[in-house]
Order: sequence, then C-alpha cells, then structure tokens
Amino acid sequence: MGFDLKKYKTTFNELYGPEPLLIENQLKRYERLFRNYVHHFDETEWRLFSAPGRAELGGNHTDHNHGKVLAASVHLDSIAVAGKNADNTMILYSQGYDQPFEVDLTDLAVNEQEQGTTTALVRGIAARFKELGAETGGINMVMSSDVFPGSGLSSSASVEMLIAAVLNTLYNKGQFTAEELAQIGRYAENVYFGKPCGLMDQLACSVGSIISIDFKAPSKPLINKIHFDFGRYGYSLVVVNTGGSHADLTADYASIPAEMKSIAQQFGVQTLREVSEEDFLRKIPALRKQAGDRAVLRAWHYFQENRRVELQAAALQSGDLNTFLELVRESGNSSFKWLQNSYSAHSVNKQGIALALALSERFIAETGEGACRVHGGGFAGSVQMFLPTDAIHSYKTIMEPVFGKASIQRLHIRSVGIKVIEPLPA
Repeated sequence: MGFDLKKYKTTFNELYGPEPLLIENQLKRYERLFRNYVHHFDETEWRLFSAPGRAELGGNHTDHNHGKVLAASVHLDSIAVAGKNADNTMILYSQGYDQPFEVDLTDLAVNEQEQGTTTALVRGIAARFKELGAETGGINMVMSSDVFPGSGLSSSASVEMLIAAVLNTLYNKGQFTAEELAQIGRYAENVYFGKPCGLMDQLACSVGSIISIDFKAPSKPLINKIHFDFGRYGYSLVVVNTGGSHADLTADYASIPAEMKSIAQQFGVQTLREVSEEDFLRKIPALRKQAGDRAVLRAWHYFQENRRVELQAAALQSGDLNTFLELVRESGNSSFKWLQNSYSAHSVNKQGIALALALSERFIAETGEGACRVHGGGFAGSVQMFLPTDAIHSYKTIMEPVFGKASIQRLHIRSVGIKVIEPLPA
C-alpha cells in the first residue's frame, strides 16, 4: 500500500508545512501506521485522522479561573487509522505499547484504577458521548503520536481529540463541532483520567491555528482566530524539552487553581474572573492572612496575565512582532516570580525549566533577539523560545549538551485542528 502523493500533497502541506523532508517523513509514518492496522485488524472500511498538539503563547494558568489565553496548534500530532467493529468494544493499539487498550462499551463507569491511563480517556470520551445522547459503537483503531508526553505540547489533549474525532465521524456523522469535542475531551480528562485541567489544551488542539480564547462564560468560550506567520519575520517558535516526569506533579498543578480560587472565595465568588483587580489590590493585607502569600502572588499573576493576552493578540493582529516578544518576556517573568511554576517545591533539586530559562536568557542577551518563557503547565517539561530562524543552530549548540540531542524542537503553527483525512485506496 502507498500514498498517492499528488492527492494528499495539499492536505499534508496544510498539516505539516511545505518542507519536502517533513512531507516525506509523514508519508512513511502514515504508511507504517496503515500496515500496523492491517496487521491487527481484518477490516476494509477505515478512515485516517489527525489531531495536533498545541503551544500556549500566552495566558499561563488563567483558563481554570475563567481567564484569557493565547494558543496555537502545531505540526506535531497524533494520527490514527480507525474503522468500525461489531463487538461493541473500542480497541486501541498505540505505538510503543505491546498490548491494546480495550474498553467494553457496556461498562462506562469511572474506574479509579485506570486513572492516568489511555484506557481512562477512551472510556471517559465514550461515556460522555453516551451521556449527550450520541451514538457509540465498536471501533478498531491504531494510533501513533509524535506529541511526546512531558513535552509541554499537550499530548493528552491531542489523543483525546483524536479519539473523540473517531467516534464523532464513524458513529455521529460529524455532528459535534470542534468546540464541543474539546468539552468532551476535558470531561474525560477531569473525571476519568483524574487531572484537573482547564479547556485551553483541548480547544487549541481541536480548533487549530493561533486562537485567543476568553473563558468568561466557560461553557461558551469566545474564540478568535489570528492569522500571523512568524516565518515572514524570519522568526521561529522553538520548544526545549528539559525532561522530567509529570507523573508526580498532580498536586503541584492542582494547587494553582485551588489557591487562585481561595482568593476569589474571600470575595464571595468562585473564580478570579469575578473579582476586580482594584478590589484585589485593596484587600491584599487581609488576603495574606486568609489565604497566604503564594495565593496572593498567583492571583497577582492572573490579573496581569489576562491583560497581557489582550495585548499579545492585538500585537499579532497588527503585525507588531517586537511588542509581542516583549510581552512574552513579561509573561515568563511573571510565571517565574509570581505564579511560581518553574519547579516543584517538593523536588527543589530538579529545576530543568529554570536552568533552560537561564541559558536561553543568556543567549538572548548575547544575540540581542528573542524571547523565552515557561511553556504550559510548568514544574517540569518544556521552555518556549521565539528566536530568529537562522539562530536555531547556534542555540542548539548551547542547549543540546545540557538537555540532550533531541531536546530542541522547531514548531510549525498549523492552520487546522482536528482533520479527518479521506481513506486511501487499498
């Protein structure tokens, strides 16, 4: 079996960018996935799916308090070949795992022993489809993802959107919108997977492109697409994977929304979005006693970061790269000092993010160009860097000896989110 390059060239350019080597590598990747599907299943009807990872460009830890964020889908993605089966069982083979993840669709109750696993996501997504009155049914599926766990590019949300897209397409005629699929994925991650995430990751993966999101009404967030090409300005978006596992960081992540909300509760409301910054500033002396200094500082970050997202979006819309980069620097400074998610207080000897930021800031000071910040959830994972494309090689020579040869990844911003690709001829 092979791909008809002429037929898929436009689609693959849309998903992965125009570079011939990238396209060639993706063709090989899809071919390997299809052969794996044929190896495991004897089905003739199937479809191809892609769901991107995401980069957070602004709004660090604001979504869970109904704030504002700026995010983008990227070319690194999760892909699947999937078809129906008659067994009322969802069977998912994932690259890197010998055994499949299987979910009997007659049992969609929460299973606490599955928390933190792909099985939990499959079960949770199927359960939410059923709760919404949608159709579910047996699925045979093989999956591959180059959105690696711990990379800060939201591997879990990418996989969630992939699974949701399969159910939506094969059993529901695509009736759910990208925004609705994002809500389904978040539900599965919160309730079944056991991670108290917001909705930004799923929306960025499902909708695609650069988007600003306002979560003031979280069930109906306001989404605005922004068309900006960093390449036109000679710049690239790069992430540095500093390593480290997120497995033991759930308490660290959960502390941020909990502490922000503890400040909001002192005003008789549930989230900081319902509190004015002026009232917050006036009440700081009392808030220190009631909620503690770190909670106050994290709320301080929230108010400033919300305002920055508006300015970042406006800068991109007007083509003002310099202002955007200055705001990225301010966001990074606020995350490190006030939000305090650059390392875990429970493991102070592991500070890969802080070290990567130190090295990146030194590089920026010496070259005079660029901006960096912690990327995404923080505590462990990745650092985000905007720098001239022709400086990437020099940057790698500094960072790779410290964090590893494959630690530096240039990202292409992808113009589409979830993509259902027409099946290839057998």
